[in-house]
Amino acid sequence: MSRLTKGTFVLIFLISIGLCGCQNLVPRDTQSLLIPRFHRSEIFGFLAGLGTTFAALPDLLAMLRRRSAAGINPRMAGITGVFQILWVYYGLLILSRPVIAWNLVAILINSLSVAAYIHFVNKEKANHAMK
Repeated sequence: MSRLTKGTFVLIFLISIGLCGCQNLVPRDTQSLLIPRFHRSEIFGFLAGLGTTFAALPDLLAMLRRRSAAGINPRMAGITGVFQILWVYYGLLILSRPVIAWNLVAILINSLSVAAYIHFVNKEKANHAMK
């Protein structure tokens, strides 16, 4: 089994374990998730989330500009992405819009980083095989 396949299997296994605890996950106050009425704590939560969410963006942009995966560690993005899924779950439990919103964006950024890494590594392998 290849390293990527093992990693994918482990990720799916961890997510499925996390989802087993979601059986009774029903927000009690759904209006508070949709009505844009913010408390001071939510404003600070959004500001704090801004920094931590976009911390991975410079690496992604550098990789796209260089068109190379050199110097990038995909495990960092993968591990961070798994824990951000747990943060989204936690945000749903406590009904916190900042926690939910920022971690969904961060999951997207980390997923793009891992996908770009895989794309450029495969491209580099294909280029070396042709030579």
